[in-house]
Amino acid sequence: MGPTPIIEFFKALEASKFEYWLCRERARDDFLQSGEVTTVSDKMKELLSRCKCGVHITVNEHRNYYQSAEQALEEYANYECPPEIEDGVRKVMIETNTVINVQFYPDTPIGSYDIYHHDLDAALTEALACLD
Repeated sequence: MGPTPIIEFFKALEASKFEYWLCRERARDDFLQSGEVTTVSDKMKELLSRCKCGVHITVNEHRNYYQSAEQALEEYANYECPPEIEDGVRKVMIETNTVINVQFYPDTPIGSYDIYHHDLDAALTEALACLD
């Protein structure tokens, strides 16, 4: 009696898992050799290592106050130093009701940057660009 279809399925599944793992390991090795920062986790580690003081990430704090993203952004516009948010980014923040803030202190506890975005990966990329 030959292998049953279920056994064949699991053999194929294990083979595809191995191929995925091998591909991921090769990509990780390539990443480590290139020194390139590409994942959210790697970007966060890089930001933390380059800041002498604190790093804060806040996601959707406006929801704690029963506000929409649009209301929060209107409130931020009244700050003494309002955040500069590109129109396209602002539009998506409102559409998705998502406000991500990355605040970081690269050199001293009194000099900080505030990055506002709807995407954590993009916010971290922008934060790292501020340090270059």
